Amino acid sequence: MSVRRLTSELGPGSVITVFGGSGFIGRHVVEALARRGYRIRVAVRRPNEALFLKTAGDVGQVEPVQANIRDTGSVRAALEGAHAVVNLVGILSEAGRQGFEAIHTSGAERIAREAKAAGIDIFVHVSAIGADAESPSAYGRSKALGEAAIRRHVPGAAILRPSVVFGPEDDFFNRFAAMARLAPALPLIGGGATRFQPVYVKDVAEAVARAVESGVADGLVCELGGPEIYSFRQLMELVLRETGRRRLLLPLPVALARIMASVTQFLPGAPLTTDQVKLLGIDNVVSAEAQKEGRTLALFGIQPTAPEAILPAYLVRFRRRGQFDQLRPATQ
Repeated sequence: MSVRRLTSELGPGSVITVFGGSGFIGRHVVEALARRGYRIRVAVRRPNEALFLKTAGDVGQVEPVQANIRDTGSVRAALEGAHAVVNLVGILSEAGRQGFEAIHTSGAERIAREAKAAGIDIFVHVSAIGADAESPSAYGRSKALGEAAIRRHVPGAAILRPSVVFGPEDDFFNRFAAMARLAPALPLIGGGATRFQPVYVKDVAEAVARAVESGVADGLVCELGGPEIYSFRQLMELVLRETGRRRLLLPLPVALARIMASVTQFLPGAPLTTDQVKLLGIDNVVSAEAQKEGRTLALFGIQPTAPEAILPAYLVRFRRRGQFDQLRPATQ
């Protein structure tokens, strides 16, 4: 059941602090909130790299500010005078001090603790399907611990767990499309049977905005997925179809994938890590329980968008002749 809000309703001009607002999901969340007339304070480590977000609203409506969720002082400053907070900060692989525990757990708790101290009880946190304290993946465990930490400080927080998020700047379809352009085969870790439910980034952003403004998800854990479930193999077939490529789909035993990842995780950009190999063995779909209870995009009145409706617009650049190759049959 939704937790009733203690603060007054938001209105045009209310200040929303968005941590991680310059990222893939964040830029769309900022746009969705700006359309509603809120003032957006985009809390990021490097504000100069978030200046492009100023055009998402009217003059002065979107303001990038410096904040590091590992630093209490900067988090407190970013929340000063805010009426609501959205946390989108997340990482897929660890690098230096940017570890899963520091970002997903301690960082999330720091934001929630400071939000409580500032009297902010409108809190929307974007986690991930697969967040589980018993997960074999450090990523999954850290996400679950972060959710629990937030709830200790802000019990009425809305927690949104998307499946794989797709859109023009995504790190999933773009990555495998780029691989298909160069490699003779695409790997199917564990045979490619793991299931996913890709969800469109604009659907996720709209859910966040509606969670902020309506309170419909307060106190709930919602799972966000697209209209269809695909196996990993089917997703790779979709990538090849949209890019007009013919590539071998090569089943890769998990043991061999772990050996490969133990090396590639130290390469620039960490193309594959041992922790990601563990994640690729776990289904990433909306649970039957969430579906039954309506804790999905349906709660926000959003009809999910199919990948097939969006992928052609941004994967076309991976075709041999770009937009001029759209009607050609698959090539090498």
